[in-house]
Amino acid sequence: MADTKLNKTQHDDSAHGQAMEKRPSKVEEGVIGKHGSTSPLIELTHNDKWYHAGGHITTIIATPAAYAPLPFAFAHLGWEAGVIFLLLAGLVTWYTSLLLSSLDRHDGKRHVRYCDLAGSIYGKSGYWAVIFFQQVASIGNNLTIQIVAGQCMKAMYRQYHPECDPTGPCGISLQAWIAIFGATQLIISQLPDISSLKEINLVCTFCTVCFAVGCVAMSVYNGYDQVDRTTITYSVEGEAKTKIFNIMFALGIIAFAFGDTILPEVQATVGGNAKKEMYKGVSCGYSILLSSYMIVAIAGYWAYGFDVSSFVVFSFTAPTGMITALFIFAILQIVGCYQIYCRPTFGFAYNYLLRKHEHVWSFHNILMRAIVTTVYMAIITLIAAMIPFFGDFVAFVGAIGFTPMDFILPIILWQKVGKHSLIVSLANWAIVIFYSLIAIIGAIGSVQAIVADVANYSIFADLF
Repeated sequence: MADTKLNKTQHDDSAHGQAMEKRPSKVEEGVIGKHGSTSPLIELTHNDKWYHAGGHITTIIATPAAYAPLPFAFAHLGWEAGVIFLLLAGLVTWYTSLLLSSLDRHDGKRHVRYCDLAGSIYGKSGYWAVIFFQQVASIGNNLTIQIVAGQCMKAMYRQYHPECDPTGPCGISLQAWIAIFGATQLIISQLPDISSLKEINLVCTFCTVCFAVGCVAMSVYNGYDQVDRTTITYSVEGEAKTKIFNIMFALGIIAFAFGDTILPEVQATVGGNAKKEMYKGVSCGYSILLSSYMIVAIAGYWAYGFDVSSFVVFSFTAPTGMITALFIFAILQIVGCYQIYCRPTFGFAYNYLLRKHEHVWSFHNILMRAIVTTVYMAIITLIAAMIPFFGDFVAFVGAIGFTPMDFILPIILWQKVGKHSLIVSLANWAIVIFYSLIAIIGAIGSVQAIVADVANYSIFADLF
């Protein structure tokens, strides 16, 4: 079903594909999109395997910033709604990722960027729509996870400085830790493309699994041994208005948990039969994602009920060594995820600044990469330090960035390419309408939370 193509284009596509293969070029010809969107960002060898793609996908999506708030989302939805919405979001994005992967070479060209793929189907409107939502999601994601990285580093520091006031400032500020993380990312950002990150991302995938397993184990241990079970409640508390906004907020968190804006960019690194390899990579990645998300959400919510922290690790009280390990796993995983989400923004700038026919390590291209990455890191770091409200940004980015890119646009693109049965089309448009409403609801809830936090805290607040 997902491989449906327009019959009338098959001959032309085949001829075009043969012509492409005859043209020797160091830069993949498929990078050149309909709107002149040649991207020097990606110098492709197409050597990656399906498990590399699965590693990229898992690293991109399953960040600590995605895992850790899920028990908090359950706390505001309740058991039944929490399980249903999390399961539904996972299955829908699994499905839409397969649809998006099936569009590879739909017109005989290999479009290695999401925006070029959309442009090949919907023209300029599709190209610029993806550019907008991809930048919102990518920049918003990195803003969010940079705050998380800073919070984790500060929490580790506080663990080994018992003289610190539990709720007050202590030694190095949150803003300083955020800046340290940004400086580290600036160095790693000089690597030229996604494929050069594959070893890093396999390590990050290992850290993801360790973080998820650790969260489950710590939830069970703390739930049994450190928490007075008589004080735990699973009822959603608060006034009616507050409950409604919190439900909206929770839906944004779940949308964020399945955020992936660069699937075609990942597919471009895969060799052999790219579709077949990506189907395996996507299925492997989502099997890990959905099962681990569900376990972490259930365990964390069971342990602390309605009072669970928006970042579940902050709810744990013992043992200290295991808490430190979770922080380390979180930071290491964020390193890889941050790098992948930088790439769409870097690529947009590189499109105009890099010389595509020069070597990737030429002086001009090195200098331009350094300028672009420095400006990017400075802006993201400044915003993260100014308004370090992690939970609010998770919901906001999930609603207005990831929901359009992952739940809605893949279906719209796939529906345009080829003819599909009435039942399939009705089901697909029902998903589009439903998640468009979810995006609106989630955006309202997250904006309300941001406004409330800005009113309660000062700029550059040194939050714990």
